[in-house]
Parts: sequence; C-alpha cells; structure tokens
Amino acid sequence: MQNKIFTIDNKKITVYPALAENKPVIYLTTYNDDGGEVYDELQKQGCPDFTLVTISGLNWEAELSPWAAGDLFKYSEMFTGGADVYLKLLTEKIMPQAESMLSGKIAWRGLGGYSLAGLFTVYALYKTDLFSRAASMSGSLWYPGFKDFALQSALCKTPQHLYLSLGDKEARARNQYLKTVQQCTEELAAHYRSLDINTCYELNPGGHYRDITSRSAAGIKWILTQ
Repeated sequence: MQNKIFTIDNKKITVYPALAENKPVIYLTTYNDDGGEVYDELQKQGCPDFTLVTISGLNWEAELSPWAAGDLFKYSEMFTGGADVYLKLLTEKIMPQAESMLSGKIAWRGLGGYSLAGLFTVYALYKTDLFSRAASMSGSLWYPGFKDFALQSALCKTPQHLYLSLGDKEARARNQYLKTVQQCTEELAAHYRSLDINTCYELNPGGHYRDITSRSAAGIKWILTQ
C-alpha cells in the first residue's frame, strides 16, 4: 500500500500502512528519517503484517530528554527535558491523524526508538496508557536520575511485552554517566521482569552506533511476534 506523509509542528510523519485491517500500529521516533530502512528490513525478514508510523525532525536532545540534565557533556544545555511536550504532541495530534488514515480498528499500539528515543520509549510508559508493547534499542537508560525514577515510579499501564537491547561495548565509556548504561539497563530489565512483564534483554556485539537499522528491526520484530 502507498506510504502516507504529513507534517505537524515541523515533524515529518510517514505512515507505512498494514495490508489488512485490525493490525498493530508501532510508532518509531527516528533520528535521520531512516524508518523506511527499518521497515524494509522487517519486510525482508517476513515480519507479521503491521503499520509502522515514523516520526523524524525532532530536536533530539531537547525533545526526548525527560528532564533537564546537569553537567552531562560539554553540550549538556541541549538536554532541556522536553519529552512531556513531545509525548503530548505524539498522543494528541500525530497519532490521531496517522490513525485516521488507516481502515478498521487497531489490534494494539507499540512504541519504539533507538538511543535517546529508546529512553523516551521507556519514559512514555510512565506517562501514558496508550502503548501495550514497547521496544527500546540501545536506550539511553544511563540518563541522570532515570533509573531511580523508573524503579520508584508506577507505570501508567503495565505493557504486555517489553524489549531492551544494548551493544556489548557501550559501557566502555569514559563519561561517568555513559559507562553505567549496561548496569542501568540490566537492573531495569530485572525490575520489569519482577512486575511480570514479558521482558527480553539482548546484548548485541559492538558499540552504540553499530547496526542501528538491524537492531531497531530486531526489537520491533520481537514485540510483533509475541
């Protein structure tokens, strides 16, 4: 079926519709508008029929960070904590318009993202009940204060299935926050399993920027096939 493209608030949204009605819809926030590559990879792998909605054109650090970060990097002023504003835009404007382009009902909604979008994906589960499955690939779960927030706060809705992944070299960082990423991710995976969430945690070979397309596709395929 024909892809459908629209813009809201300078964000480019691309809808890759399912072939049939009553299929899942997965929302994927992307950095370089590379959602089409992820979609193509999923089709090659014979993924179950679903609709993919990709959102690009974000100010990545500002709009995906849950709160402002302190002395994080030389450019820490970029992490201004706009995730709640973006989530409101996503749920109140982007999703209704995207779903108005689809026929029939929706089986379920999923949310996915890589890096800071993976952090946003997990954060969103504490703020909205619209997503029943989520995939955070190489998520920035090292973000200052996030692990404690996630352990101490109640999920808005307990997801049925949750996918977390990380590169096995990502923790080899000098930055005091980045080097905690594997510990944070594994602690949170254990926490979500303790809540009886079907949680998959995968450790992939390489660093943060390796195999982004295939890692993203792996997470989405996992939540689609549960």
